[in-house]
Amino acid sequence: MTPRPTHHYAKGLVWLRRDLRLNDNAALYHALKTCEQVYCAFVFDTDILAPLPRDDRRVSFIHASLQEVQHALQAHNGAQLLVAHGQAADSIARLAEHLRVDAVFTNHDFEPSAKARDAQTLGALAHAGIMMHSFKDHVIFERDEVLTQAGRPFTVFTPYKKAWLKTLTPFYAKAYPVDTYASRFAPAPAALPTGFRLGEHMHSLAEMGFEAADLAALHIRTGMSGARALLDDFVERMDKYGHARDFPAIKGPSYLSVHLRFGTVSIRELVRLAWPRAEAGSEGAATWLSELVWRDFYMQILEHYPHVVGQSFKGDYDRIQWDHSAHGKKLFAQWCAGETGYPLVDAAMHQLNRSGYMHNRLRMVVASFLTKDLGVDWRWGERYFAEKLLDFDLAANNGGWQWAASSGCDAQPYFRIFNPITQSQRFDPQGKFIKRYLPQLASLSDASIHAPWLAKPMELQSAGITLGKDYPMPIVDHAEARKVTLDRYAVVKNASAG
Repeated sequence: MTPRPTHHYAKGLVWLRRDLRLNDNAALYHALKTCEQVYCAFVFDTDILAPLPRDDRRVSFIHASLQEVQHALQAHNGAQLLVAHGQAADSIARLAEHLRVDAVFTNHDFEPSAKARDAQTLGALAHAGIMMHSFKDHVIFERDEVLTQAGRPFTVFTPYKKAWLKTLTPFYAKAYPVDTYASRFAPAPAALPTGFRLGEHMHSLAEMGFEAADLAALHIRTGMSGARALLDDFVERMDKYGHARDFPAIKGPSYLSVHLRFGTVSIRELVRLAWPRAEAGSEGAATWLSELVWRDFYMQILEHYPHVVGQSFKGDYDRIQWDHSAHGKKLFAQWCAGETGYPLVDAAMHQLNRSGYMHNRLRMVVASFLTKDLGVDWRWGERYFAEKLLDFDLAANNGGWQWAASSGCDAQPYFRIFNPITQSQRFDPQGKFIKRYLPQLASLSDASIHAPWLAKPMELQSAGITLGKDYPMPIVDHAEARKVTLDRYAVVKNASAG
């Protein structure tokens, strides 16, 4: 990308992607500051949309969030969001030429496919004599901003976090004052190139081939206002986050992950809230801030080690023989459907399938279960999460799955295998979460709900449960599976020890 603009332009175009907000937006701020008139555009990129299922909730989330951006823009000179449904690089280049802008402004995207798209866009714009400027917005620190003393990328989280916190100053968390230059939003153009529409008449989901998800029924709040409501609510609970976050039946997390994913909230604002509270001694705020640092960590891993997309971070772990047989595919299908016979695992998968969300601790539990109880390739689970998660982010999803499979950077040791029963007893002791998603088990006692096959026949009978009919028997024995897993990982034992 070209360096930051140092002079003024007559016209600029801001290309929104994973930054669906007008406030505290780096690219938007720099465009407004350096251009006399600024247009804003979004492209429903057909390269991204084509392989998605028709009922993908993320498209509904983006569509609803863009409508809020449109309403906010209209308050400034009657400006309009310019929306296209097409191939992104081509659409942006054509729009920039049509509007006769001098430069396109956007924020960095670290995913390999996005970098390729941006390189293509840069080339098309350069051919037309139009500049392209890109800015850091999605993270606090990126690329080479936090390195080891030897000048290398960190691959272990704890020293990265220490360096991250040492580097952090109020400057890095400072908001971009977009409103200062809001008078420079350009009014709607008289005409648009083919494929583009004004935001107030943007393409419907149906026109783009998607079904509208009932996000309200799923209690999913969209857009800048949705992020604001969730953040205001979480601020009151932040100090308890360190403990509450581990229990899926209670309101512990911030639920802001999808808003971070699509940029309806600024990462800088979240750090501005958490950092001083953590410094003042709030354990909850410190733990939450640490989660935000993990996010930066995985982003820089993806940047420096792009081979993690499809391969193990630790190359030796690609020697593991996963179960790719018909039996393995059957186990995977049962895991996807939440029919493993382990209630906490199944309840978590039902939560994901129904809502597009899964509690963070449960993500670790089900990932460990798939890889280390069932012996199924972590890439299969990663792909399933990528399809289902509303907050799917390539860097974090890949990092989390490789952590669980022990193949990633700073991952849990290969011999650490979550016991799905003890995890259930510890973090859902009364089975409240399990009962929410597996109501057929609601009549079981607190002791039996974590492992129904161990319940006494009389209790199962009185609860109206016939195992194998009302709820499946376990598809694998955890103790036996653990032995098999240790054997499977033997090929990397020496590498892990070294």
